[in-house]
Amino acid sequence: MKNRSRIISRFWVLSVIIASLGFAGLAMAQDPGTATSSSLSAKDKTFIKKAAKGGMMEVAFGNLAEQNAQSDDVRSFGKRMVTDHGKAYDELKSIASKKGAQLPSKEPSGKWTSDKAYIDMMVKDHEKDLAEFNEEANSGSDPDVKKFADDTAKVVQEHLDLAKEIRGKLK
Repeated sequence: MKNRSRIISRFWVLSVIIASLGFAGLAMAQDPGTATSSSLSAKDKTFIKKAAKGGMMEVAFGNLAEQNAQSDDVRSFGKRMVTDHGKAYDELKSIASKKGAQLPSKEPSGKWTSDKAYIDMMVKDHEKDLAEFNEEANSGSDPDVKKFADDTAKVVQEHLDLAKEIRGKLK
């Protein structure tokens, strides 16, 4: 009888050890750190961060233009920046979330100086953005990020053309 209870005891201890190891393995397999790790290349991650930061800046300065611009054209342009870049940021946020990428969270701040300074900044910024979006669309690795870049580059081109047109009127 002693022998039998010893065998049952050992069997029970062995079962508990095996079950514990199984649960530990399961817990490690579901580690949230690995579940959300990014599947994006370093280049795609950099593009997403820069695009998000730039988009937040466009929205912030667009709001300033809506509130402070003297020209109706500049106010209207600012409003469009808020709408279009806000929409693009939401799309980018969705892609980043699916891919496990982090977006910058710090809201940009700026100070209004003049209609001309704002439009000059928008022309310069949209020229730079257009080049970056076209580069990502042509040579990025992730198909979703490439599609976002390609689609958004068309809107950025419209913004650039409009900003140049308004700049011509402000002179």
